[in-house]
Amino acid sequence: MPIETGLADNPISINAMKVVNRLSSQGFEAYLVGGCVRDLLLGKAPKDFDVATNAHPDEVRELFRNSRSIGRRFKIVHIRYGRDIIEVATFRAPHEPSPSAANVTDSGLILSDNSYGTFSEDVFRRDFTVNALYYDADKKEIRDLVGGLADIDARILRLIGDPESRYREDPVRMLRAVRFKAKLGFELADESEKPLPKLAHLLQDIPPARLFEEVLKLFMSGQGEIAFKIMQEYQLFKWLFPSSNNAMQENPKTEKLITLALASTDKRIAEEKPVTPAFVYAALLWHPFEIERDRLKAEGNTNAAFEAGGNVVAKQQLFTSIPRRFSGPMREIWQLQARLPMLTGKKPSALVVHRRFRAAYDFLLLRELSGEDLDNLGQWWTDYQEQNPEQRAEMTRGQGKSNHGRRRRRRPKRTAENDG
Repeated sequence: MPIETGLADNPISINAMKVVNRLSSQGFEAYLVGGCVRDLLLGKAPKDFDVATNAHPDEVRELFRNSRSIGRRFKIVHIRYGRDIIEVATFRAPHEPSPSAANVTDSGLILSDNSYGTFSEDVFRRDFTVNALYYDADKKEIRDLVGGLADIDARILRLIGDPESRYREDPVRMLRAVRFKAKLGFELADESEKPLPKLAHLLQDIPPARLFEEVLKLFMSGQGEIAFKIMQEYQLFKWLFPSSNNAMQENPKTEKLITLALASTDKRIAEEKPVTPAFVYAALLWHPFEIERDRLKAEGNTNAAFEAGGNVVAKQQLFTSIPRRFSGPMREIWQLQARLPMLTGKKPSALVVHRRFRAAYDFLLLRELSGEDLDNLGQWWTDYQEQNPEQRAEMTRGQGKSNHGRRRRRRPKRTAENDG
């Protein structure tokens, strides 16, 4: 079936076509596949273009000097054109009926997946029908063996094959189901939705580093707020953020803060403004940090805030990794929350030029919006930033934490932004 929707407004990547044409000219089969075809049909601009071929990774590498192999469990080739990366995967064969014990866990997770096959075999190895559409550039038509076109029309997400078996093979498919439901606004087919709460615990089998990448896709792609709600609905969130989930059970402000931070991030992405995972993780783990800090204080620890930050990060690393480039700024946002109430003398002028001040200020506003009573501290800082140096000096002269909320008129709060 020819692609009739989306090509006029969202042309196919020239670089992706270079890859397809080069492979085809050397006698290999090559198709655009997956999300790029799906998005073109939906009239969306694809973010990435993927290619499926019967050429093996080493053969692809020989044809493209600007390429490198990545992945161990699932080896693929990245072909780079400047900032543009085209991902090339070799057709996969079906899993062995009785895989060796060394290649599968007790729960059914496949550890290695580099068995190559044919086009028709590869189709049935894809996850969802809407992602199993192959565009033949020579014939300018889509090859659809699993009803993906009909499911796009019906706005349905449907796993190919037995859903429980497919989730067990790779539990990350459960997070992909959430991400596509949030991104596309599709509904999960009943048989694909039903196993999710029962199998959610299998996420424990996935390496934390891989789960961190999946969390970024869920929360940093512009649909984080709805993805968070769907994760809770299917009982997936608690297996990725157990400390946050426990805090939500004790304090409703926890869920509100997370929701506000994700909504703020979604808004900034829609406005093409910069965002950082550090801000989102700061919200996800803020109340676990407070709980741990207060526990250490009660024990007489004089460095409670610093040690609490380290403890919370270390515990979270068991579930989803947090690279240091994000955990460091996240902890700075937390530490600055204790400095923001210091409103006398030169402390505010020193704090306002701190590299994390803006993120800490935005975080403060979200804390207030979530229901924390901070004596109108966010408004004080909003006013302070709008004043000239003389006015700022007047604001801080004799100002104290206990009365900062009563010394000025109330102004509407600004929308919080998560500059990192």
